[in-house]
Order: sequence, then C-alpha cells, then structure tokens
Amino acid sequence: MAMRPDEFYDHAVAAADDERRLPLARMTGWEISPFEPDGLRVAPLRPPVLPEPPRHGEDPSDCDACRKRDEGIWFNERWRLTRIEGVGVPLVLMLLPREHYDMADLPDELAAELGLLSTRIVRHVQALPHISRAHVYRFGDGGAHLHIWFFARPEGQAQLFGSWLVAWDDLLPEYPAQVAEADADAVADALVESHGGHRLSDPGVSLPA
Repeated sequence: MAMRPDEFYDHAVAAADDERRLPLARMTGWEISPFEPDGLRVAPLRPPVLPEPPRHGEDPSDCDACRKRDEGIWFNERWRLTRIEGVGVPLVLMLLPREHYDMADLPDELAAELGLLSTRIVRHVQALPHISRAHVYRFGDGGAHLHIWFFARPEGQAQLFGSWLVAWDDLLPEYPAQVAEADADAVADALVESHGGHRLSDPGVSLPA
C-alpha cells in the first residue's frame, strides 16, 4: 500500500531545507536540459546536429532491452513489464516488447495489444490506495527499443500535477522500495487476471520463447 498523503509529505519534507525546498534536480545538469543550474537560465539554443547520433540499440545485437527480454514482473509471449527502482514517486513501471521493435514498426497485432495493455496497466495502478493518476509517456530519443513509461502520481500532491511529474520524480527523495515493490506486485497480479500472461515467480512457470 502506498504512503498516505501526510506520510508522503513528511517523507519529502525530511529531505528539504528550512523553507521546504528540495535540492535542485539532477536533470538540470543533463546535456539535453533546457536550463543551466546557476539561476536556472534558459540555455542557449544549439545548432542542429545532423545526422543525429544513433540511439542505443539501433543495432538489435547491441540492445540492452533485448538482452533483458526475460527480466520483469509480468510477461506474456510478446511483452514484459518491469519496475524501475530508485525513483521518487510511488511507482514507475516500464512496458517493452520482448522482440526488437520501435513504436513505428510494431506489427498491427502488437500495436492493438499495446492499447489494451496500456489501458489495463493504468487501471490497475490507479486502483492502488493513495494513487490518483497513472501518467503514460513514450520517449524514443535515447533508445531504439520501444519502452512505455507509467508514472504513479501520489494522492493530494497538487504541485505534482501534469507534465512536470517526471521532474518532481527526479527531485523527490527515493520512495521506500519495499512499498513500491508491493504495489508493483499488486499491479502485476491484477494484470495476470485481466490480460493473462504470468509472473516469473509463479511456481512451475517457465518463460515463453
């Protein structure tokens, strides 16, 4: 069960200063950041780089996602669901095809199943106590293997509404791993009931090829 709103607030404030300000996000130091850390000025817009640098996994033989095709908390023959560790929000999940596809080259059968799976994952995340919303993101600039993110927004935290949730996740102290793991297990169990597939921990279950 996720932390109550007051527990989440106290947990976050414990990492803040006397004015309840959390430390500056690590993301402000990234190369792709629109901010410079000192004064949070907008960085100068750089000229385009052409051709664009290759993404990780453009060559399937060098793709980490393909090498990890048997890792996760839920599987079927085509998809796997993983929990991302070390995050600040209550739960972050990632859905990936087990074979090497990006969004644009998904076969129609997988594209249709992606819609069903995404809806069901959102439904199960939002059924967790003290979770108000499950935000769904697809970013494709870093990796060529399709990966869909699901971020759980904690109940009552109005500052975490909308598209800045990803930035808040980077600012917040690490969420208790034991709580997140239990919630991820609940989502995976519900997905087995609603969509089929299986948990790797199920006795007697071996992964489909």
